[in-house]
Amino acid sequence: MLQNPERYTITAALPYTNGPIHIGHLAGVYVPSDIYSRYLRLQGRDVLFVCGSDEHGVAISMKAKKEGITPQEVIDKYDGIIRKSFSDFGIAFDNYSRTSAQIHHETASEFFKKLYDKGDFIEEVTEQLYDAKADQFLADRFVIGTCPKCGNEEAYGDQCEKCGSTLNATDLINPKSTITGETPILKSTKHWFLPLDRYDAFLREWILEGHKNDWKPNVYGQVKSWIDGGLEPRAVTRDLDWGIDVPVEGAEGKKLYVWFDAPIGYISSTKEWAAREGKDWEPYWKDEKTKLVHFIGKDNIVFHCVIFPAMLKAEGSYILPDNVPANEFLNLEGNKLSTSKNWAVWLHEYLEEFPNQQDVLRYALTSNAPETKDNDFTWKDFQARNNNELVAIFGNFINRVVVLTNKYYEGIVPAPNEFSEVDEATLTELKAYPAVISSSVERYRFREALGEMMNVARLGNKYLADEEPWKMVKTDSERVKTQMYVALQIAAALSVLCEPFLPFTAAKLTRILKIEDKLNWNAIAETSDLLPANHQIGQAELLFSKIEDEEIQKQIDKLEATKTANSAENKKAEPQKDLIQFEDFAKMDLRVGTILEAEKMPKANKLLILKVDTGIDVRTIVSGIAESFKPVDIIGKRVTVLVNLAPRNLRGVESQGMILMTNNAEGKLVFVNPDADGVGNGETIN
Repeated sequence: MLQNPERYTITAALPYTNGPIHIGHLAGVYVPSDIYSRYLRLQGRDVLFVCGSDEHGVAISMKAKKEGITPQEVIDKYDGIIRKSFSDFGIAFDNYSRTSAQIHHETASEFFKKLYDKGDFIEEVTEQLYDAKADQFLADRFVIGTCPKCGNEEAYGDQCEKCGSTLNATDLINPKSTITGETPILKSTKHWFLPLDRYDAFLREWILEGHKNDWKPNVYGQVKSWIDGGLEPRAVTRDLDWGIDVPVEGAEGKKLYVWFDAPIGYISSTKEWAAREGKDWEPYWKDEKTKLVHFIGKDNIVFHCVIFPAMLKAEGSYILPDNVPANEFLNLEGNKLSTSKNWAVWLHEYLEEFPNQQDVLRYALTSNAPETKDNDFTWKDFQARNNNELVAIFGNFINRVVVLTNKYYEGIVPAPNEFSEVDEATLTELKAYPAVISSSVERYRFREALGEMMNVARLGNKYLADEEPWKMVKTDSERVKTQMYVALQIAAALSVLCEPFLPFTAAKLTRILKIEDKLNWNAIAETSDLLPANHQIGQAELLFSKIEDEEIQKQIDKLEATKTANSAENKKAEPQKDLIQFEDFAKMDLRVGTILEAEKMPKANKLLILKVDTGIDVRTIVSGIAESFKPVDIIGKRVTVLVNLAPRNLRGVESQGMILMTNNAEGKLVFVNPDADGVGNGETIN
């Protein structure tokens, strides 16, 4: 670990511009990286926080084909949505770029060319899968087939999402092109490879020895597994029609592989920022006194801990990351988040449906952050954290302090009298919190840090509850001045300590307290006079509002609708039965009927006894639909009846026919129903 760095370069994984941002992205990458950056700025550190849209690769091409538009239209659409979402949500990047920018094309090309000129690549002619009908080589995500390791029939050409194995497209059993559905053929093509095996000794020394004690176990473990499994050369070019041209002779029609060009996007984003701000970009990437930290999700660990460091080492002039505090995955209501299945809480939709409540989502995601294991986001938990913690603890304390200060002193901070032991102990405890929270943040334990920040609000609530100034004011008004002064110092401290986690709340609280010069993080530990006597504060405003059950139910219903739509889309029809002749079908006498009476069969959970007008008679039919319908709800229902089915005795009742049913997308029974006007009972169906 680098001690006392002169500056920090913080990167957040570049989001793919093939869809909007969802809560999984936020919990895994963008909220923790923003907390860390904001915290360091409050410490007065030199901080550069960069990101940008990842706009190359197969995901973009696939989205373009699916939507019938060009890749450029795809990236422009989603880059706009993503930028606005981040801005509205308060993710405070110093620069947010895009890999389609000219400066990125130049930076990535120069990086490749330097390694090429040094002879760091292996040039090989290999056989790749080729779709003859589409007349193109198939990039990994354009191939689907059976995983050779777990048998999953829907594995992609680069990874099986069921077992997590990394694959080559040629490993798949029964591969199919996702473009045409055809079985691809093998065809020779030339590509350049980064020989990762050459960097085995370097990676073992740098990570397995050098970062054994300071990297998160989930990150270290995955990297160790990769290295111990044996590193192999990895292609850095691809046969694609979208991306950065490979800048050497004999590479016409080939592009840089997206995993190679995307992390270089951090460097090009830094260059873009430096040019705009009139600064030198190189110290942020090439000075050994700079601390480089990558924030990513666990699906990006190998790229940022093995491949990108190998690239930087090969180039020779760049520093290596000090830490890569990757998070695990966040699930949603018990199921894996899925962009393709719309099983997500989309950030831009949240911002519309919960206006001015950015910090509630930031708080819920940080409280439940998947820092060391996968965690689950539920709307009920989101509601409980808002109502029981933000409103009841944080908001309640601030509201009481501000209301009482305005009530007793017209909003002017009173001069304290002599401090009691309780006052001294409370102020001493308050001064300790910046260091406690810092310790957690510096170790990337943001969930723990947030809990400690909330303990400051709890400290304030306990102090007020124990001291009861609203009672004391009747007997000792001078004592109340000291009590309110102490409580106001806690409120002022919270305006700083909550800022990394709840930036909108911090801004609102600063405005309520009328703090004009932003307080320094370290000042809390150094003085008990954050809000001096005679300082004028403003009127009370609610920092947080209660979220009602109706709002939460609306979100749950929205997800249920998604689940139903997915079931309908993914439902596979039963296979066709054996062929019959027309004469076989003609033997069946199908009639339209109406249910006249319905009652439950005694001592039978599934059976209803129905009286049905078939148009030729009124007959009894026993039907196994009692778990799906109440008798009263189906009286008068028009139904389709097989009337010439041989009678059958069911629990002592003779059933004289069968009612035709099917299932909807949710698996519920539905009547096969002749509801058109003018269709009479007894009409035959043929």
